[in-house]
Amino acid sequence: MALKSTIYKVELQIADLERNYFQTHALTVARHPSETDERMMVRVLAFAMHADEALVFGKGLSSEDEPDVWRKDLTGAIELWIDVGLPDEKRVRRACGRSDKVVVLTYGGRVADMWWQQNQAALRRQDKLTVINLAAGDTRALAALAERGMQVQCTLQDGELWLIVDGESTRIVPEVRMAPATD
Repeated sequence: MALKSTIYKVELQIADLERNYFQTHALTVARHPSETDERMMVRVLAFAMHADEALVFGKGLSSEDEPDVWRKDLTGAIELWIDVGLPDEKRVRRACGRSDKVVVLTYGGRVADMWWQQNQAALRRQDKLTVINLAAGDTRALAALAERGMQVQCTLQDGELWLIVDGESTRIVPEVRMAPATD
């Protein structure tokens, strides 16, 4: 018998001072049986970092054709593709061909550093790609906050994120490893 996904309900209150985006999102997050709390919480963090009314969770681990989080326009064209973890370079290249903007949110400490060293030369050829790394201590702290029913307050300011869950505050400082050149 196949294991079923575990459903998490997240009330995510976002105050993104950099984009002037202030909104509450009621999220239903399906955690795949092979997914850890850490990875699931990084997906929620990815949503918070790029929050928008049209942003949705993809099928994630159960589908190779969809990202973890994405946004499409009204015609169905992919505007934003977000992968969490350490995706294959070919997958990232395909995503860059299908989407206006691609973000890879890596985590895992030394393993993420090794992935970056092995793939950065090929990834740097992708002009639509942003790669952001999260420190291992930050993602472990996120995993510790995971509950089946959560109220999360997230403030984004000066490149940092502050998350409050049940009175517990966690500071996340993402490291941008590469980003498209701005005009």
